[in-house]
Amino acid sequence: MKETPYLERLGAFRLSPLPEIQFGRQGIERLPALIARYGRRILLVTGRRSFVDSPHWPALQSALAEQEVSWAHVSVAGEPSPRLVDEIVAAQREAGIEAVVAIGGGSALDTGKAVAGLLRSGTSVMDHLEGVGQGLPYPGPSVPLIAVPTTAGTGSEATRNAVLSEQGPDGFKKSFRDDQLVARVALVDPDLLAGCSSDQLAANGMDAFTQLLESYVSINASPPTDALAWSGMEAFYRSFWTALEGGHRAPVDGYPGLAYASLMSGITLAQAGLGSVHGLASPLGALFPIPHGVVCGTLLAEATAVNIAALRECEEASEALPKYARVGRLLGEAPDLNERDACDALVVTLREWTRRLAMPRLGEFGMTGDDLARVVADSRGGSMKTNPLVLGDQALTALLASRL
Repeated sequence: MKETPYLERLGAFRLSPLPEIQFGRQGIERLPALIARYGRRILLVTGRRSFVDSPHWPALQSALAEQEVSWAHVSVAGEPSPRLVDEIVAAQREAGIEAVVAIGGGSALDTGKAVAGLLRSGTSVMDHLEGVGQGLPYPGPSVPLIAVPTTAGTGSEATRNAVLSEQGPDGFKKSFRDDQLVARVALVDPDLLAGCSSDQLAANGMDAFTQLLESYVSINASPPTDALAWSGMEAFYRSFWTALEGGHRAPVDGYPGLAYASLMSGITLAQAGLGSVHGLASPLGALFPIPHGVVCGTLLAEATAVNIAALRECEEASEALPKYARVGRLLGEAPDLNERDACDALVVTLREWTRRLAMPRLGEFGMTGDDLARVVADSRGGSMKTNPLVLGDQALTALLASRL
């Protein structure tokens, strides 16, 4: 089956709000002027070390002092919990915060997004958290948010949800989601990736690529999201290994492509949804201390293989197979492969990436065969609903077992 041209499959689609996006190297130098748009009292939310250990941190403090902008600062270590968000909000609610500036990886950005959303509403994040909260509508308004990613993975700077989690036997990983939570400005400076280790770049990069591929084949994909996802995958393919290994080029040469791919992945996941990897990532991240990017990196090849095999057995035609084939031709640099061979080549390439990146198996984080049924049972959330087809429990169990 050939991929249907855009004009022959134009139907109804919805695009959610996006931030003002400012992309480019040395963009961090524009941050003080951006902050001045929104007020003189701000809350800075950062990761634990990457940004605050860089020369950009004292430079930002000096610039804010020159502009007579006062600020409070909180740092986030690890994935944010609802309790952390509520504690920050309680401490800052009466401080007259006019804007929140979140600088860091996905955890810092999600924390900043949730805090900005609650500073004025007077509600708890558990009032609105999907699946485990009170189910109350979010009243708003949100405090203006400026999102500055220092990693290339989650795309959180472009999304309308903040992912929060509690880890343990009764754990969960759920979203606080609303259009009002979208950042006013996403400032994406590829140079900020210099603070990432190679392990971080690898895991975050696999998160971004998984989001791009899953949104590309999602049942909610549309011509606009297809175009953005494809451009992101092209950028990723040209940049990822350069950023990781350099070769005849400096790693920094790969940073713009990675930052762009991550940004596109955030846009497309927000508009089209994701798939089985992210459906499984939610319970895995709640029950075990597995970094999200590692979940993506260790599951993507096998999840793609399972989807392709199931689609081939399906009687109904699907646009996902020709899309998978197109990606297989891109990654394999083999434009003349037929659909079946190109899909097979995609799985071979992704498995080689898994091996080359030495992605850990799930068992290294404490998961055993006894946990398979619960993970599968808890995986039927939002991301699984936009997978190209419904996968049965047996298929998902086999997928997870292959990476134990």
